[in-house]
Amino acid sequence: MKRTVLVLGAGGYVGRKLMSALARCEDIQPTAGLHRPSAMSDYASICVDATDSAELEKYLSGFDAVINCVGSDPTVMLHSTHALLRAAQASRPLIVHFSSMAVYGSSCGLVDEKAPLRGDTGAYANAKVETERLMAAYSRRVVLRPGCIYGPSSPAWSNRIARLLQARRLGDLGAAGDGIANLVHVDDVAAAVIAAIRQPQCEGEVFNLAMKNPPTWNDYFICFAKALGAVPVRRIGERTLKVETRIVAPFLKVCEIVSKKLPFSFDLPPFISPALLSLFRQDIILVSDEAERVLGLQWRNLEESLRAVAAFEGKPR
Repeated sequence: MKRTVLVLGAGGYVGRKLMSALARCEDIQPTAGLHRPSAMSDYASICVDATDSAELEKYLSGFDAVINCVGSDPTVMLHSTHALLRAAQASRPLIVHFSSMAVYGSSCGLVDEKAPLRGDTGAYANAKVETERLMAAYSRRVVLRPGCIYGPSSPAWSNRIARLLQARRLGDLGAAGDGIANLVHVDDVAAAVIAAIRQPQCEGEVFNLAMKNPPTWNDYFICFAKALGAVPVRRIGERTLKVETRIVAPFLKVCEIVSKKLPFSFDLPPFISPALLSLFRQDIILVSDEAERVLGLQWRNLEESLRAVAAFEGKPR
C-alpha cells in the first residue's frame, strides 16, 4: 500500500520540489494542496484554503501524512498551523512541519536541536517559534529546521544571489561576509521529508538540516561567482554596503510594494536588506548530526551543486 501524502503549500518553491521528489517514490502517492487552481497538471491536486480548519478536515481523513510548508508570510504561517492542528484531531495523520533555522534568532556558535529558541530577529522568526510551540502539543509530528535552502531556481539563496553577483553588487564582503552560510540543497531537504515519512521512530523529533563544514558567506559568494563566470569577484566595502542597505534596499522595497498594486508586473532587481547583511555576519553553525544519524542524510557537495545551479541560473528566461 502506498502512503498517501498531502503537501500544503505545494505551489511554493520547496513545495514544488517536494512534489517532484515524492512522485518518484514507488511507496508514496503525493497530492498537491493549493490555495488556488494551478498549472501543476502533472500531479493530483486539491484546491484548499490552508487557514480554514473545517475545509482542511474534509480532506485529511484520506491522507497518511501532511507536509506543512505553507508560505513565508508570518500571519499566514500562524493561521495555517492553527487550522491544520485543529483539522488533524480526528484523523491524526503524521505532520511533517517546516520550521527554520530562524528559530535560533541571533544565537552564535554551534547550535543543535536542544538550543533555546529565540526568534529575536523579526516577525518571520517569531512566527516560526510560535508555530513550533503549537506543534509541540501534537505527538504525531516531525519538525524540520532547514538552513538556507539553495538549488536550481531557489528564489532566495540561488537566484537572488546569482543576480547580485552578476551585477557585481555582491562579492567578497570582507568582515561583513565572515558569518557562516548554513546551506542545504533542496534535494537534501526532500530526502529528509521522505525519510521522516518512512520512519515511524522519527515521530516527535526535531531535525536541523544543513551541510557539514559549511562555508563562510564570502566563500559561498566567491565559489558561486566562479561557477557563474561572474569574475573577477568584486570586493565590496563597508561604504558600498551602507548605500545598499540604507538607500537602495528601502527604495526597492517601496517599488516592490507599489508593483503589487499595479495591473501589470515588471522585474525588479534584488536588494540587500539590513536583515540579510546581519545574517552574512552571523557566526552560527547548525549541527545536523541527528539528521545524518536518524534520517540517513548525506549532504550534496557544494562545488558540484553550484555548477549545476549556475548552469540553470545562466539560462535565458
